[in-house]
Amino acid sequence: MILAAIDIGSNAARLLISEASAYKDGTVDYTKLSLLRIPLRLGFDVFDRGFISDEKKQLLIDTMRAYKILMDIYKVEHFKACATSAMRDAANSKKVLEEVEQATGLKVDIITGQEEANILYETHIAEYLSGGKSYLYIDVGGGSTEVTLYAQNQLIFKESFNIGTIRVLHDKVTNEQWEHMKWYIKTHVKDYQPIEAIGTGGNINKIFTISKRKEGKPLPVDLLKDYYKELSYTSVAERKHLYHFRDDRADVIVPALQIYISIMRWANADEIYVPKIGLADGLIKMMYKDQAKT
Repeated sequence: MILAAIDIGSNAARLLISEASAYKDGTVDYTKLSLLRIPLRLGFDVFDRGFISDEKKQLLIDTMRAYKILMDIYKVEHFKACATSAMRDAANSKKVLEEVEQATGLKVDIITGQEEANILYETHIAEYLSGGKSYLYIDVGGGSTEVTLYAQNQLIFKESFNIGTIRVLHDKVTNEQWEHMKWYIKTHVKDYQPIEAIGTGGNINKIFTISKRKEGKPLPVDLLKDYYKELSYTSVAERKHLYHFRDDRADVIVPALQIYISIMRWANADEIYVPKIGLADGLIKMMYKDQAKT
């Protein structure tokens, strides 16, 4: 079964096309056929002005047209498109998405922060856990951060915070919001020590890549602090030159590290595992489960 998922985030829109096939032992194999990422940066409009500009709207429509062509080429049987934090906050999101559907035939659903956390948790986290341990799952996006605690073989909490890389970059996160997230994390993890962190998102994936760590090995929080310090003292141009970052990675990677480090510090987590998964992967797995029931 060929499935496609579109994740329209605050920084970029991703298209993932995968083939899902059931093996004879009952497990399901997901083979990635195509993964494309376009840096729309909708959050730059929304978090500053409260709405999506005509320029960004047209870029989104053009992107979705291109994604529609790719889905047709791959003969996608089912697809799901979701938009997250920037679209949640945009005053004109409903109108924009109506125009997208009219122009491309692709319907986009705006999901809540809690729904985003649910998709990430229910489709990924159980695969990376072993019983009896405590895990804090952290997904940092452009507009929001989703945090899930799993301990003693059960889900303890799933929470979404309106603290993301673009919001931090544009000084749109208040001290009260930081203090609330700090209070929430510290209060809800104190009875589940020690904790190991699991991180997802393009920024932590990029840090993992430049660290040259072996697959499956965690990143120590001290290493994240070293990268944060080093990158904070360089300009965006220098980060692009030294690390070959794209424009849309070079600016947000510093606030991303700030968020990961802060949460890990509040949770007393010394290291973070970085499986290469994201919201689009979750949507693919949810679609397959839904189709398998029919």
